[in-house]
Amino acid sequence: QVQMVDSGGGLVQAGGSLRLSCAASTLTLSSYAMGWFRQVSGKEREFVAHIGVNPRITPYLDSVKGRFTISRDNAKNTVLLQMNDLKPEDTATYYCAVYLRGPIRASSSYHYWGQGTQVTVSS
Repeated sequence: QVQMVDSGGGLVQAGGSLRLSCAASTLTLSSYAMGWFRQVSGKEREFVAHIGVNPRITPYLDSVKGRFTISRDNAKNTVLLQMNDLKPEDTATYYCAVYLRGPIRASSSYHYWGQGTQVTVSS
């Protein structure tokens, strides 16, 4: 059974940084395109970033472009999301998932979701 583990969240002041990590058991993540999403309670899960098997393919949510960077650490079998210049509106639970097929920005195109990691940005 595939288990995804999201980690690295926390409480940070506006302008600060966090690095999220997504690890997997039984899957070699470098063989899959991956995505990061975020969700605020009561709202739809929102696309944040995607990385293709070709790591140069990295579309982002417009509001995080230039602040967030998705990358891979293949030696550790992880996918990372470096988040800089964090803003209070980035506060959410962040999830990683494995891309299957379909629109890259649609959560329905992904499966094997992590449990989520909470990011809270104070003003």
